[in-house]
Amino acid sequence: MGNKLFVGNLSFSCNDQKLLETFSECGTVESAKIITDRETGRSKGFGFVEMSSDAEAQAAIKRFHGAEDNGRAMTVNIAKPMAPRENRGGGNGGGRGRY
Repeated sequence: MGNKLFVGNLSFSCNDQKLLETFSECGTVESAKIITDRETGRSKGFGFVEMSSDAEAQAAIKRFHGAEDNGRAMTVNIAKPMAPRENRGGGNGGGRGRY
């Protein structure tokens, strides 16, 4: 199945340590990471938690999916693999040819 979880709809004050402590209630947390904005460093309101086993991941989903985090109902489910990004070009500033 999978032991990496997507955790969405988090409060913007949540950090990696709080996420780790919260999910530790359901077992051993291998990693916990809040995704932040590259420019501001502010939380984007979601993150990923990796549990040590599938059983612990399922327990975390049952425990925390829909649970409140500072007035927000968390979304917790198995993380999907990241889709490959398409190359959007860039670098040379456009399609003008050289003279």
